[in-house]
Amino acid sequence: MVLMAIDHVRVFAAVPAGGATTDLFLTRWVTNFCAPAFAFLAGASIYLYGQKRNDPGALSRWLLMRGAWLVLLELTWLRLAWTFNFDYTHYMLAGVIWMLGWCMILMALLVRLPLAANAALGLLIIVCHNGLANAFAGSRQALLQSDLGWLWRILYFGGAAGPNFFVLYSIVPWIGVMAVGYSFGLVLRMDPQRRDHLCYAIGAGAIAVFAVLRYFTIYGDWPWAGGEDGPAWMAFLNTSKYPASLLFLLMTLGPTIAALPLLERSRGLLAKWMETFGHVPMFYYLLHIPLIHIMALGISLLRTPSATGWLFGNFPLRPSPAPAGYRWSLWLLYLVTAAVVAILYFACRWFAGLKSRRKSLWLSYL
Repeated sequence: MVLMAIDHVRVFAAVPAGGATTDLFLTRWVTNFCAPAFAFLAGASIYLYGQKRNDPGALSRWLLMRGAWLVLLELTWLRLAWTFNFDYTHYMLAGVIWMLGWCMILMALLVRLPLAANAALGLLIIVCHNGLANAFAGSRQALLQSDLGWLWRILYFGGAAGPNFFVLYSIVPWIGVMAVGYSFGLVLRMDPQRRDHLCYAIGAGAIAVFAVLRYFTIYGDWPWAGGEDGPAWMAFLNTSKYPASLLFLLMTLGPTIAALPLLERSRGLLAKWMETFGHVPMFYYLLHIPLIHIMALGISLLRTPSATGWLFGNFPLRPSPAPAGYRWSLWLLYLVTAAVVAILYFACRWFAGLKSRRKSLWLSYL
């Protein structure tokens, strides 16, 4: 969640998404772990939630309601938070919360299947979707220009699904990630020693498969090579996120799964702060984008008053080019990120306390 804030501050800082220098490249690359972790751990949370209630029907109904709520938030509050304008008819975005919402709606059906079926289906989607994309390569334009072109973009290809609707996160392969995460919930319920060994084995195995497939350009992403745009190691790590390739998911989920036992054992003040955010992740998400946007406006009024109007554009994908002199330095980007996280810590601590004291239904959706 903190890494996510770095990337969203970067958007309003007019810092490019990567670059040929190490600092620019890593500023973007390190945030690639966010979406895979969200989808995977959301699946695991669904499993754990269902185990506590032991009622598949109630779980499906909860997923339908929760998923629909997330889709609604993406298209209303979050769209406004990104843009600070009300021109909804000319720009709508299907972002990560949209994707998580639709995946939850689909999981309302998948949770009725055996756990093994979810694991098999999820892995099949993750592993095979790049092959299907290659198979459709010749007919891609025909598919996208057909009457169902908008649906193909929502399901897999992404991009403009209409004149004013842009799909950043398609459903595939993320539904596969969530289904695999749901199956992984079984691992989280094992005894600690066995669970830790499996996390290390699965995580290390995913990293090893990524390294082999990527190095020899066997399958799972576009070929890589060092060149004018940066050194070879950057090209090696620069995998496709939209839609997320097999290698992108191996590169990000492998370390995430391997790190789970280490994160569980973390102690101290920093770990306590991070745990506070984890208690109320949706509350954090709904606040962090407008807070970053407000802070960007304040900084612009101090640094580049004439450029402040740019911050009312159609972020994060379709703002006009940043005015000359507006772009922030990386030190300012990270300073603002630290300030955002610090402010949100106190807000999240208050809200977590409120949720623990009150069991209102509406609080469970934030």
